[in-house]
Amino acid sequence: MAKPPFPVKPASRAGRPASRKPERQADAAKETARPETRGHEARGPARPSGAAALKRPMPAVLGPRLAAEEVGSLLVTEGWDDYRLLDMGEGEKLERYGALTVIRPEPQAMGPRRLAPSVWAAAGAAFTGDVEEDGPGRWRTEPGIGSAWEMRVMGLPVVCRLTAFRHVGIFAEQIAHWTWMAERLRAHRGPERPKLLNLFGYTGIASLIAAEAGAEVTHVDASKKSVAWGRENQALAGLDAAPIRWIVDDAVKFAEREVRRGKRYDGILLDPPRFGRGPDGEVWSLEADLPHLLDLTRQILAPGPAFMVLTAYAIRASFLSIHEITADLLGHRPGTIASGELAVRETGDPARPGRLLATSMFSRFLGA
Repeated sequence: MAKPPFPVKPASRAGRPASRKPERQADAAKETARPETRGHEARGPARPSGAAALKRPMPAVLGPRLAAEEVGSLLVTEGWDDYRLLDMGEGEKLERYGALTVIRPEPQAMGPRRLAPSVWAAAGAAFTGDVEEDGPGRWRTEPGIGSAWEMRVMGLPVVCRLTAFRHVGIFAEQIAHWTWMAERLRAHRGPERPKLLNLFGYTGIASLIAAEAGAEVTHVDASKKSVAWGRENQALAGLDAAPIRWIVDDAVKFAEREVRRGKRYDGILLDPPRFGRGPDGEVWSLEADLPHLLDLTRQILAPGPAFMVLTAYAIRASFLSIHEITADLLGHRPGTIASGELAVRETGDPARPGRLLATSMFSRFLGA
């Protein structure tokens, strides 16, 4: 691999918030490691052998469906100045995040590569090791390449990192949701800021975009490291004064408490892993626990033009599955439910139309 055209240095440790205590609710438990898997990129240790999902009662369908339904939507991310999907093939993808070009495993890249081998060889970092969904591995980097660097997302600077589970702190396909969310928040009419709840909020990029769009944000993640990363991004973006609550907690338990408190949110983001573990060892299984979480979401979503966005990765199901359960639990409200897939378009070969790489499925509700 040749050195990238721009120097990439480790992020300064001076501004890192690792020593700051994340804000907690009084009843929020302390964090332990949780496994998380998104698509083919794991966030955290592998799911423990024999772990079982929590058993919860199945929620009831509430009345006839009143919401309009848009099934089979395809939301495509074309990339932006600081992100490009350059090429894919032979089980890998070549991407550029800011100044750093990286190679990562991608089982859906089953076809041939389009760019020359020399372009791939010039990447600054390549993930090596276990290619299974939950398997950790290592990064092979060129001399002078740091493990952390900056890029910009919708104008905001954020920190990327080469983590042991092949992700870098941002899932670029989500920008399709983030732009839509920001438009909804800016269109909010009322005497107070719109309130947004970001469950499984990860490194906080969506929370920062929402805050910049005028929202009062509650960011919840079970990982103390992810919340600290989010706070670091907040400081880097110059949004220290933005109204964001950073909470280390189990997403389901937090939502259950919000139901009991009678809280309401104008927007809710759900970005759950396939498997996960909460601060007290609570085991999350998307297939088993999503109905309960959506039922909680239904109860804390404000009336009128409020919205909910659900993204699902790495489940053996069609987007129709999450569409139908979303419609069962939110379709009794007037509005629109749109479901489909998120994809990223390849942009590295200007001589040919870029291919699409499917990344995840989604369902989102917008109230009327």
